[in-house]
Amino acid sequence: MQKTLAGILEAGEPLIQQAIDAMRRYHEAQDCNEPPEVVERLRLEAESLYQAVTEYQLRSLGGSAYTLH
Repeated sequence: MQKTLAGILEAGEPLIQQAIDAMRRYHEAQDCNEPPEVVERLRLEAESLYQAVTEYQLRSLGGSAYTLH
């Protein structure tokens, strides 16, 4: 099975969309002056999802990424 960049991106699209949505929620919370603990939780969620996207893409393209736990 040959991996193409388009195929990898398409396969990771749901995860990418989750990361984008999480970042949107984080920025909305900042704009609405939500309590700091809510903003921080949303920031951590968005950061975690973007890290997952990056690791998925690295592994899919044959690169090294952090060891899975």
